[in-house]
Amino acid sequence: MHEDPLIPNFGKKGEGMKLREGMTLALEPMVTMGTWKTRLGSNGWTVHTADGSLSAHYEHTIAIRKSETEILTVL
Repeated sequence: MHEDPLIPNFGKKGEGMKLREGMTLALEPMVTMGTWKTRLGSNGWTVHTADGSLSAHYEHTIAIRKSETEILTVL
């Protein structure tokens, strides 16, 4: 589904991979009512919160352009 490099959507400012022109990223935050920890379902695909709390998953695809970013998934 996704290609390398995998870039986490958390971290410390100034650390991690530098975003460069030409990159296209899928930003996929998961908002949970409980723990941030997850577990993989028995089907090998579905992800659940480890404590069974409610959660929501969102995704946008972002293109890094020379002078700005472009959200490709906005209608």
